[in-house]
Amino acid sequence: MPQTLAAPAHSELIIKKSRFIGCVQPMTDRASAQLVVDRLRREHPGAAHVCWALLAGGQSAAVDDGEPSGTAGRPMFDVLRHQELEGVLATVVRYFGGVKLGAGGLVRAYTDCVAQALLDAPKIRLQRMTDLRCSVPYALEGMMRREIAAAQAELVEVVHGSLVTLLWRMPEDASAAFVQHLNDIGQGRLGWLDA
Repeated sequence: MPQTLAAPAHSELIIKKSRFIGCVQPMTDRASAQLVVDRLRREHPGAAHVCWALLAGGQSAAVDDGEPSGTAGRPMFDVLRHQELEGVLATVVRYFGGVKLGAGGLVRAYTDCVAQALLDAPKIRLQRMTDLRCSVPYALEGMMRREIAAAQAELVEVVHGSLVTLLWRMPEDASAAFVQHLNDIGQGRLGWLDA
């Protein structure tokens, strides 16, 4: 089951005098990730590299930022993928310490920096949500509100017209059973609409 992060988490490693400052944080898209990376470059003007990896559906990325190809961004990306994360940005700021680490050393350093930050990162399970909308007679509005609240669904909108139209959001995997339950207790008086 995919997860995301509830809050940012940080790590720091010193390897052969090079300093690696890592951060993992929730992130929804590439444009937002680029803003974070640009801010890190301004905050760390003396850093040799600001490498990053984003796992966000079709907007994913792995950026080495001047490190040898495949030694920074891709290993960071792989850590996120192996932990089944989604909507997460990993960044590592590297201050060069004067000692070259070699390709294997760089891969280990960037991998370890992200993995260490993820050890303390609060994770939350991602749920696919769906919107449901139906119209009911005014006499059923109270019952519908109670059932929606009892299902811990989010009531998004209520429109009063000739009928009451309710729109709510809930986990997709629970929606079919909930619709059947409402149909049973509504005794044919619910009109389902496209959300």
